[in-house]
Parts: sequence; structure tokens; C-alpha cells
Amino acid sequence: MTYDRFLTGAEKLHITVLRVLTGLLTFTMWLLAAGGVFTCYRWIRYGAKLSGIVLLVLFVLVYLGFQGLLVWLSLLCRRLRIARRVVVWSFMWIPVVNFGLAFYVRGLARQEIDHTLYKISLDDVRAEAQVCATRYPLLMVHGVGFRDFHYFNYWGRIPRELARNGAKVYYGHQEAWGTVESNAQILKEKIREIRRETGCEKVNIIAHSKGGLDSRYLVSVLGMEQEVASLTTINTPHRGSMLVDLLKRLPDRVYREVCQWIDAYFGKLGDQHPDAYRASYQLSAAYAKEFNQNCPDAPGVYYQSYGSIMRSGFSSKLLCIPYWVLKWLDGPNDGLVTDKSAVWTNFQGILTSPRLRGISHGDMIDLTREDYRGFDVLEFYVKLTEKLKNMGF
Repeated sequence: MTYDRFLTGAEKLHITVLRVLTGLLTFTMWLLAAGGVFTCYRWIRYGAKLSGIVLLVLFVLVYLGFQGLLVWLSLLCRRLRIARRVVVWSFMWIPVVNFGLAFYVRGLARQEIDHTLYKISLDDVRAEAQVCATRYPLLMVHGVGFRDFHYFNYWGRIPRELARNGAKVYYGHQEAWGTVESNAQILKEKIREIRRETGCEKVNIIAHSKGGLDSRYLVSVLGMEQEVASLTTINTPHRGSMLVDLLKRLPDRVYREVCQWIDAYFGKLGDQHPDAYRASYQLSAAYAKEFNQNCPDAPGVYYQSYGSIMRSGFSSKLLCIPYWVLKWLDGPNDGLVTDKSAVWTNFQGILTSPRLRGISHGDMIDLTREDYRGFDVLEFYVKLTEKLKNMGF
């Protein structure tokens, strides 16, 4: 089956180039293997005669072509991240080793082709079904340290995938370092705005990290239970994070100075009332205990929660150090939140993958915009939203 009619011009060109490069790379690999043996045989038996020299020149040209194809394929293969590209380019000049690298890069390129075509066929099947067309619009609530920027979406490719399958997606636009109380107030105004725009009675909230605490406070304390149909928390520290408790052991003067620097920076990015000192404390285990007592689940709202874990510190370059520290302090985690802390009402389980990488805090929001084997973040959110739709939300 061909999927060309479902491809955009850019997608069609990308897939075509990957196919051509993988085919040419395979051909040159076989040509090098056979040509190398034949050239060596001719050179050993007949010496540096004209025919042997011609064969050697041809062999060198094919070898250079092979290296060039490997470079181009490594550049165009999106599954090959920058660090891996550096490794490939550093060792691709070593004979025999470069063959192993070529097999590796070619395999990633083929995975990318297969995954892209699979997604295209899946989107075509779902086009009529509109599986994410929930009764109430989705409100995506980000975590701490980020804002809902237009050109750098906190949720990566996820909102576009949900919208493609029928969802109406809105953003919380709360502050990066706002307190739970101030951010909840912003979310309250946002929900009222969404309701006026759409005419819907309620919204479905999907919240990541601290956004889950902002949303729980919104529902339980600000009395928004009549305007929220469901609240899904993902990697939310419902029982705090021991990393924050560790940071609080710093001298208070030093900690306040660091927080003041953060406030000044994010104030320039749009935060009206940044308060990194209080906002960070609200991620501690001590605050979480008090918070859970004061913010019980509201009747009439469907709650569910998810968590994920990394398999090792090498699962994420950004979160390797906090992962190791938190693993030593508290146990398995996603780089910032432990599996135990992510548990809340209607817990749906810990997400992981059969691969060595696992699933980090950032992977759950498509932070690196990367597809990898063992976990499809776009498919996870499509299934989550489809479930909400089927439940009548």
C-alpha cells in the first residue's frame, strides 16, 4: 500500500530522500565489501599494474562516496540526535567501525520511514472518527519553570496531534514561577474565557508536573468543581519531591538570592508576579502533606493520574544528575518526581518502556520532539483523550 497521497510535500521529499540514501548506502556497503576483496586479490597477485591502480582508485572513490552518504543520512535522520551524530562523525573514518555505524544509522532511518508511514495510515483511519473530539475542550496546564510560548510549545507536537484528531485545545498561560494560589487564579479566569468562547459548561484539564497542584487547588479551593469535568495529572509531585527538601538545606540567604535571580529573568519573559522562593517550596514533601489535607478531591470531578520512570541516569542528558540524587534520596523516579509521589486518585500506573532509556519527566511532554522505540508520546495523549471522550467528557 502506498501512502503518498497522505503526505505533504515536505514529508514526501523527506521520506523519498531517506529511502534513496538508505538504498544507496546499502549498495555501496556491498560494493565496498566485494570490491575490497577483489582489489586486494588483484593487487597481491599482479602488483601495481595499471589495472590494479585503476581498481584501487575506483575503490577509494566508492569509499569516499560511502562516507558521504553516511554523513548525509546521519544529517537527515531525525532519530539520530546531535550527540549521536557527533559520535558517528568522529568514528566513521575508522575502517570496519564505519560499517557498524552505517548499519546503525541505516536502521534508525528505516525505523523513521516505517514510523512515519504508520502514523500517516493511522491518521487516515482516524480522520473520520475524530477520536479526540471530546464533549468539553481540553485545557493543557504546564509545569514549573516554563511558559506557554507561541514559538516554543511546552507540549511539543502533542496539541497539534490532538487537534488533528478532533480535540479543541487551550493553554493555561499561568506563570512559570507563580505560586499555586496565584496560578490557580489565572487558570480560573482562563476557564471562564474558554466557556464564553465555546459555550461549553466545563473543561477537561490535562496537567503536567506542578500544573497538577495548580489545578487541584483551582478545583478544590476556588470552587471550580462545577466548571471542570475531569482532571488528569501527569508526573505531578502530589507528595512533593525530596530534591526540593535537599535544596532547602542551603543557607536561606543563598537560596533567596538564587530565587531573586530567577524571578528577575522570568519577569522579563512575562511573569507578572514571579515568586520562585515560595513556588519551589510548594514542591516540597512538607508542603505536599499540608496541601493534600486542604485540597481533597471535589465531588463530581473525575480525577486520574499517571507517572513515569527513567531506567538510569543515562536516560536523559538534562535530568541525569537530579535522577541519581533523587534515586539515592527516595527511589525510582522520572528525573524530578518519584513513582510514589505521582500517585493520586484513579492512578493509571507508571509508564515505562522495554528499552534501556525509560521515560523521563521531559519525555512525557515531548520535550525533545523525538520518536523512539518503546514509547509513543503522541499516541499516549491520543489514547488518553479518546478515553475521556468515551467516558462522556
